[in-house]
Amino acid sequence: MRVVRKNETRVSLDGPEVCREYLETGKITFGSSTLLPGQTGGIDPGHPDSHEAFYVSRGHVIMRNPKTKEHFELCEGDMLLVEEGEPHELTNIGMEPAVITWSCAPSHLN
Repeated sequence: MRVVRKNETRVSLDGPEVCREYLETGKITFGSSTLLPGQTGGIDPGHPDSHEAFYVSRGHVIMRNPKTKEHFELCEGDMLLVEEGEPHELTNIGMEPAVITWSCAPSHLN
């Protein structure tokens, strides 16, 4: 087993989206994204060999596919699966910060 502390995460920005990568093993990547109300993160082009699961831990967001214009409204407790190679972007449409956890399998870094 392995414990990862918040101060051990890799932090990056995707536009105004604060991304934290907690773990990357070669088989799975796990992280979180935080957006303030009204913010839209950068467009992720998708991962050609990975599924990516998004879980809304807090808040109210829209996940949009800029290629197909398809979008999904997600509330706290909702989950969305993005299939291989599908571009996507998150927008916080709520009145509080949104926290979304995500994981890719197999790892998107392979």
